[in-house]
Amino acid sequence: MAAPTLADARALLRDRIGFADFRPGQERAIASVLAGQDTLVVLPTGGGKSLCYQVPALLLPKLTVVVSPLISLMKDQVDALTARGLPAAFLNSTLTANEIADRLARAERGELKMLYVAPERFDFGRTLERIAAIGVSLLAVDEAHCVSEWGHDFRPSYLRVKQVREHLGNPPTIALTATATPEVRKDVVRQLGLKTPEVIVTGFDRANLSYHVVRTRTEHDKDFALVRALKEFPGQAIVYASTRRAVERVTGVLEKAKIRAYAYHAGLDDDHRHMVQDAFMREDVRAIVATNAFGMGIDKANVRLVIHHAMPGTLEAYYQEAGRAGRDGLPSACVLLHAFQDRFTHEFFIKSAYPDRDTVARVHAALVKAADDAGIARVSAADLAARSRGKVKDREAESSLRILADAGAVIAENASALRVTVRLLASPERIRAELGPGHEAELELLRALWRVAGTRLEQGAVIDPDGLPPGFGGSSGVPSLLEALQSRQFLVWERTGGGLRLVDPRAPLAHFKIDWAAIDRRRKAETDKLDAVQRYAYTDRCRRGSIMRYFGDPEARDQCTGCDNCLGTHRKEADQELKRVPAREPRRPRAVKGERPKREIRATVQSDDVDAGAADPALVGALRRLRVTIAKEEHVPAYVVFPDRTLVELAVRRPRSMDALGAVHGVGPARLERYGERLLAVLKDDNGTEAA
Repeated sequence: MAAPTLADARALLRDRIGFADFRPGQERAIASVLAGQDTLVVLPTGGGKSLCYQVPALLLPKLTVVVSPLISLMKDQVDALTARGLPAAFLNSTLTANEIADRLARAERGELKMLYVAPERFDFGRTLERIAAIGVSLLAVDEAHCVSEWGHDFRPSYLRVKQVREHLGNPPTIALTATATPEVRKDVVRQLGLKTPEVIVTGFDRANLSYHVVRTRTEHDKDFALVRALKEFPGQAIVYASTRRAVERVTGVLEKAKIRAYAYHAGLDDDHRHMVQDAFMREDVRAIVATNAFGMGIDKANVRLVIHHAMPGTLEAYYQEAGRAGRDGLPSACVLLHAFQDRFTHEFFIKSAYPDRDTVARVHAALVKAADDAGIARVSAADLAARSRGKVKDREAESSLRILADAGAVIAENASALRVTVRLLASPERIRAELGPGHEAELELLRALWRVAGTRLEQGAVIDPDGLPPGFGGSSGVPSLLEALQSRQFLVWERTGGGLRLVDPRAPLAHFKIDWAAIDRRRKAETDKLDAVQRYAYTDRCRRGSIMRYFGDPEARDQCTGCDNCLGTHRKEADQELKRVPAREPRRPRAVKGERPKREIRATVQSDDVDAGAADPALVGALRRLRVTIAKEEHVPAYVVFPDRTLVELAVRRPRSMDALGAVHGVGPARLERYGERLLAVLKDDNGTEAA
């Protein structure tokens, strides 16, 4: 069988996915993958990263495994592929063992071309072995910045991906991200073990986005500016808040302002969270208020407004989260509500995550003091912080314990079922008076305990249940009798072991190898990232250029037509009027002169050939209503049926035949077959005439 070519990829894009051509960067990434080359792709959010592995996956002979960090994002991507008739499935913790087995069986039968897998899933059972046995043509690592300790969203589970890759036979690998500085890109290559990869960077300019900052003094100022922005900017919105409590409070603010909004955070149960996300996808709700940890799961192309109620800790996080606006390429806005005190919260978390030497030393000393003769300290991080008399915070104690564990000074142990500590509460007189007929077993156990420990029972004695007479049932039977006695307040008991075991209680902290310089570097790196966000918030220069320069984009300019500073609309304070600013027109890619660079390729955002302003709003509305109807019938988010861009193009072109309809961006054969007649009916009924 001949190896697939770029011509095959273009034909597949047109015939099965419904797009006329690739966006900048996609074609070169696909060419690299089809050539069997390791590839690193940095495309802005909305730049079409997924197609860089989805198209090759449909052409390559074996399975493509996609490592994806978020369950909800994974589900959305698979839903969108399935709606197009493309064979894909996912494996994550939401599935039962039978469902996982069924999907792996489908992959073994060749019924799937793409399998999305959460990185943690490789640690369960024989998942990795079964996938390796199936055979993998391509490994795709989505959100690849998560593998870098210098990235803004580092996830330890991603560090295993290199081992996973080796276990799969080192298939060609494509790593994809939207938020990688030059330093992070180098680290991704190193951490994944990519071999002389083709590095494709298309630039960090999202030309359809406009950037605004509103400086505020108080939470009330922020709430006022938030409500005003939502009333002045049209379309669905994502509002980011810093904590669960803030999410609930901000949602309440919007509800009082008669703006339909739902809260979305980790504290909600799975059913509630899915209900909220589905309502947002169906466009039943105007805004979703979310913590940043869950924002990655909101994969929606037609979000028109992203508002940050609190400043993120890094410019990478802001760029990624704000970039969830306008993924369909249509004009959208990003608003940062900034108060100087936002910085203090981030500084607290940075200091807590990377404690200094004195803090770790205090925690170690408290552990030594709390340890028993066996070197076990049955204390929590909060207990250790309390023993410092205010010099150590709870979070600092937690991070210090992690550092001590990494250095081999401390080992966390689980409680043992083999030994118990028993302390007698009742007097002999009470025991004789209350443990009468029917309680012979409990009375005999107390006698046995007294024979073993004597008066030590009054202060608490360690007992081996298996060392008691065999009639009590040993470690399996004694606990139930102890529970019965404890319920009547004759004694108290607990399992021994557990807690924190000091490897060498007598050794000073200096005995253990702790890389203090590395901790200091991480703390400084995080502080530098925080400084960069504040510079962005306070700059009087072009905000677009500030973002692009941060990511090392040589296309950065000092002037644009899509930020408040360049347009002269920046508001010094929250009570000034927020003006809606149109985004600048996307610029056309420049011709590449000479030979293409071998290692790093740059491109610009492709312009659309459809004037969105020429679309009849009434016809777009009719098409939206049809989309909502179909989405409800098929129980999928509205954007899965058609993205906004497709609806706008339909309203502009107004095709009157199936052939003309199939040529519209985003329709494709599968959608044409399923929805074509209904679309043409809406287009024909518009004003009682057929489209021209």
